[in-house]
Amino acid sequence: MPEEKKNLSTRRDFLKTSGVAAGALIGGGLIGGLVGYNVNDNKSATAPKGTSPSDHTQHANAGFQFFKNNRDFEVLSNATERIFPKDDLGPGAIELGVPYFIDRQLAGQYGSNSKEYMHGPFAVGAPTQGYQSRLTRADVFKQGIEKLEEEANKRFDNGFSSLEPEQMDEILTAFSKDEVKMSGTTAAFFFRMLRSATLEGAYSDPMYSGNNNMDGWRMKGFPGHQMSYIAVIEKEEFQKIEPKSLGSM
Repeated sequence: MPEEKKNLSTRRDFLKTSGVAAGALIGGGLIGGLVGYNVNDNKSATAPKGTSPSDHTQHANAGFQFFKNNRDFEVLSNATERIFPKDDLGPGAIELGVPYFIDRQLAGQYGSNSKEYMHGPFAVGAPTQGYQSRLTRADVFKQGIEKLEEEANKRFDNGFSSLEPEQMDEILTAFSKDEVKMSGTTAAFFFRMLRSATLEGAYSDPMYSGNNNMDGWRMKGFPGHQMSYIAVIEKEEFQKIEPKSLGSM
């Protein structure tokens, strides 16, 4: 099998079997086949360096709700793009609007943990025990973004968004392996949340500011929210259905 065709098949297989349902995350896991996928196998599909809001696909709800400055938003954007990179199968996290999705989630109840029990005792629990930190998700993300920038300057004497893709991957891998010290939480816990939020933003309904143009759904062949399947339910052949968003119903 030609190398290029093999790489595309690998990405397609990952999208089908990674445990991600369109619109929701089922399960998790570290790195998976995402971080660094294109570093060696697909040189043309690398994360943009030094992105800014103007570099993003035109977004219907442009502007920040949680992040206070461009630098932090750029760090988030480049980190999500390395986790879900653009390639020949479709757009990456930035074009899908994932950074805006995460920004809005952190500004709301997801970021404040307002509907969750947040009292002690606090201890480092097993991954199966759910949320254990005394910090809110907004606090964890804020610190995590700062640590990504700090680690970039420590290792490469440059800001995270100015690094080469391979350097970004090195730092993200260090976080996934819990090799970076964080306060009140762990680097591995932050990475798991970042990875989960990236995938959720890629496959959520566009009304939540991710999955621009429903392209995340198109990559998986997911039809979105259809009013009815009566016209095709009796047909034996595979039906390719144009996806619909809740916002269009």
